[in-house]
Amino acid sequence: MEEIIKAIEEFFLIEGYEERKIFGRVLEPKEKNINSLKEVISQFGYLPFFRKEGEKEVIQLVSFSLPQKEKTEYLLPAVLFLLTLFSTIFIGSLNRGGNPFISPKDLLLGLPFSFSLLLILGGHELGHYLTARRHGVSATLPHFLPIPHPLIGTMGAFIRIKSVIPSRKALIEVGLSGPLIGFLLAIPITIFGLAHSQLVSYEELKGGIGLGSSLLFSLLSRIFFPRVPEGKDILLHPMAFAGWLGFFVTAMNLLPLGQLDGGHIAYAVFYERTKIVRAIIVLILAFLGLRWPGWYFWLILVFLFGFRHPPVQDEIIGLRRREKLLALLGLIIFLLSFTPFPFQTIP
Repeated sequence: MEEIIKAIEEFFLIEGYEERKIFGRVLEPKEKNINSLKEVISQFGYLPFFRKEGEKEVIQLVSFSLPQKEKTEYLLPAVLFLLTLFSTIFIGSLNRGGNPFISPKDLLLGLPFSFSLLLILGGHELGHYLTARRHGVSATLPHFLPIPHPLIGTMGAFIRIKSVIPSRKALIEVGLSGPLIGFLLAIPITIFGLAHSQLVSYEELKGGIGLGSSLLFSLLSRIFFPRVPEGKDILLHPMAFAGWLGFFVTAMNLLPLGQLDGGHIAYAVFYERTKIVRAIIVLILAFLGLRWPGWYFWLILVFLFGFRHPPVQDEIIGLRRREKLLALLGLIIFLLSFTPFPFQTIP
């Protein structure tokens, strides 16, 4: 420990220490010196975490092994993507009245939906991946889930974070980048899809699945269908449906709960007060669940996955105006994309 103490004196005002814990204050400029401390301490085989305990700043030392040169895995992500491409094309074809079992050429009917949905989901996960790598965070390539869900043909995609997040700033940027890109891609896809949607008799839709509407989807719908005559409703083009799903997925990910992107953003902003935000959101969703029970399923999933967040290495440096504006942008996107009652059976 004495060697570490001597090595960090020019960056950290030391007031005391114990085993793997150093008390004091990071010298100014803090951000620059914290980066220097990370570099110096790592040479001794420790990963430093920067915390506050009362009025004091603390460096917590955690042993780690120098990682071997990281190899990016391509085969599994590629196979999962191809399987998901097929499953979404297949389901997209069935939902347009095709029957690929009898006529394989009917698979072409599923291309518009599959292309649009995978573009949104892929853009979302690549946003996370590229932003994580920009911050020096190790992450896997996007892994798609080729589960033949009867409505969409997949259960989405994910990346796995394999190292610590360097700061609260990085946690906000990594958390927001995916929903932001998915949201931006969903807008033109929705516009194109709505332009090719049509009004049909309500009788033709009986027994089908009705979709709720977010603020933004409602606004875009009214541009193309300012007046819907009585007895008729909008039959969405597959790309409009994919855009609707894009908004839905964006809002679900931005819920400020647990392991969701919004949960990570809320933790970076509110830190110890995140529990209050979580309790409010749980109560709201429980209330909405009285009309759409699916919210109870989502709450169960959130509780099963837990409320832990990726470890943040530096919790001393606060958020600047830019990061707070990014968090506010995430809230605005959530409010525009959120659908209180997503699905209902058309009587």
